[in-house]
Amino acid sequence: MKLQARELRWQVPHSGTARSIVEDVSLHVAEGELVGLIGPNGSGKSTVLRMIYRILRPAAGAVSVDGRDVWRMSARDTARLMAVLAQENGGEFEFSVREVVSMGRTPHKSAFARDDQRDIDIVHAAMLRVGVLQLAERSFATLSGGEKQRVLMARALAQQAGLLVLDEPTNHLDVRYQFEIMNLVRSLGVTAIAALHELHIAAHYCDRLYLLENGRLAASGTPAEVLTAEHIAGVYGVRAAIRLHPRSGRPHIEFMPDEPV
Repeated sequence: MKLQARELRWQVPHSGTARSIVEDVSLHVAEGELVGLIGPNGSGKSTVLRMIYRILRPAAGAVSVDGRDVWRMSARDTARLMAVLAQENGGEFEFSVREVVSMGRTPHKSAFARDDQRDIDIVHAAMLRVGVLQLAERSFATLSGGEKQRVLMARALAQQAGLLVLDEPTNHLDVRYQFEIMNLVRSLGVTAIAALHELHIAAHYCDRLYLLENGRLAASGTPAEVLTAEHIAGVYGVRAAIRLHPRSGRPHIEFMPDEPV
């Protein structure tokens, strides 16, 4: 499955006019790629993703999955193509883990239809795949941050979509759970786009990166092409020394916050 976003723009009213939050952002994700959106707070990462998964309608531009315009499709049809792991909200808190994961089957069912054996088997397999089967009857609200993210990943798997959209999937997680979540994403072999705060995570896991600054693209390419000392200083305002890690061959970033830019 392939994702294409072309010349996206999103605006908000400001003093009687419109102020652009995202302006002229184009990106693509090829079949099986994991692509990262990076940039400082307020750079437009989540806004771009929300235009992709139909929460915010672009003021201009288009989003397509396998050549189909997502804004010309129904929400149900889009959900069959695209699974979303958004930043945590309280809507799932009153449900058990099994019930949360079962929500992933909703796009494939008619209104008020009960789960059949196939749905039950898919939900079971999704929980097993991400390692939360033993939590099936627990209340979602009682789980740790890392456990919640794995449950939401299981829900995305149960949805059986070919495109995965992740909005800061490692946010508020300790290092162990950050790696667990990203290792899981890579192991799935699906097409994925993720907004990421942690540059070391983006460097290690992503095939390509898009760097946003003030709602515009500042750079794009492989992690080695994007995560340069010049780009980090220019966009984040922090000096950094970059070297290739001897084992992974990926960029290794050493920040030097005491050195003025």
